[in-house]
Amino acid sequence: MFDSLLIPNRGEIAVRLVRACRDLGVRSIVGCSEADRDGMAARLADDTFCLGPAAPHLSYTCVPAILYACAKTGAQAVHPGYGFLAEDPAFARAVSEAGVTFVGPDPAHLELFNDKTAAREALAEAGVPILPGSPATALQPREAHRLADALGYPVAVKATIGGGGRGVTCVDTPDRLVEALDSARSTAGRLFNDHRVYLEKYLPGARHIEVQIVADVHGHVYCLAERDCTVQRRHQKIIEESPAAWLTEAERSRLCDDTSRAARRVGLRSATTFEFLVDAARRWYFIEANPRLQVEHTVTEEVCGLDLVTTMIQEADGSCVAPLLAGRRTRGHAIQVRILAEDPHQGWRPSAGLVTHWHVPAGPGIRVDTHVTAGVRVSPRYDSLLAKVIVWGSDRETARRRLSRALGEFTCSGLPTNIEVLRAVVDGAPFREDRHNLDTALPSIPPTR
Repeated sequence: MFDSLLIPNRGEIAVRLVRACRDLGVRSIVGCSEADRDGMAARLADDTFCLGPAAPHLSYTCVPAILYACAKTGAQAVHPGYGFLAEDPAFARAVSEAGVTFVGPDPAHLELFNDKTAAREALAEAGVPILPGSPATALQPREAHRLADALGYPVAVKATIGGGGRGVTCVDTPDRLVEALDSARSTAGRLFNDHRVYLEKYLPGARHIEVQIVADVHGHVYCLAERDCTVQRRHQKIIEESPAAWLTEAERSRLCDDTSRAARRVGLRSATTFEFLVDAARRWYFIEANPRLQVEHTVTEEVCGLDLVTTMIQEADGSCVAPLLAGRRTRGHAIQVRILAEDPHQGWRPSAGLVTHWHVPAGPGIRVDTHVTAGVRVSPRYDSLLAKVIVWGSDRETARRRLSRALGEFTCSGLPTNIEVLRAVVDGAPFREDRHNLDTALPSIPPTR
């Protein structure tokens, strides 16, 4: 096992990685910006290295700064967490060329799955159903109209590069298509420095499901419990659960077979999540893959009784994952909600400011992953995630009730959050009865007068 690992990240995921290192006896080094020098991750780590100023392009996404940090601290490995450079093949390649172990999939797989149209082609070749869509990426209005007519409205315009639900625009009628193309291109160029977009059939009333794969260099591929991520806001997940209680065992087995076949076909290693949409007829279609640790990895950990982060680190060091994962069974049900610094009554606008009071829930079956304490100032420069509340129960309803209690105990004062909306969803009939979908998951939120 390598003896030191650099974490060029912040927030709750940096804390999570520091704790995994401590469990493994690996020296943790948090690479942080000037704004995060006093953050929880930096305080808990064995060592810290300031990557640069608060702006992400001068710190967390500055590859030369991160490589310099490896050289100066003697870090033998890098775990990028999620966000920032986690899915950047050039970064993974640069780390490896510097003689440092990159904890995550190979650069070739990051490159493949970073391009959604290339990923769709690869999965189709593996015999996995893909959502009908367009192979073209430099779409002109006339061609886009022809393709959209062939697919049938509604359609989704998607950025070819990127993730997290960003760069996605849904279109119900032809008269909105050109505007949606311009919007998606603009977002893709601004966020991902790539203006290419493509069309995909939009499935009204669909459910969003994903499958966690862990594989190693020895050829072992394990399909862990699936996750239902249907509760979303603007194509971004806010509630995730495992397993998907509405799937039959036969459906679950076929979905796992599809995913495992694709992973073997491309020769995956480390952790990757394959994402699908499921229509009203219970047919699933691949939409994208995320070759990294997911924000919602926690629910898989809870139902499988494992630590995905330490598994990734051990696999990167050359360990075989078979002893860690073979024969593992799921138990019970887990649900995660994301506590976000944003104002639902102001169009979900991100909020920033001083956290004046902070109280997290506790009790049996409740886990809170966070980097926040009272007195922390939330910056507008970074992601709005404040905490993740993860609950486990012997069945879905037990977990749901436990989550409702946990949200009722959670207090964050000083800035707006989405806690009240999360509790409304969790207590609402659609979620309680497990009959929600992507179009009905969130209640309507009145604006503040």
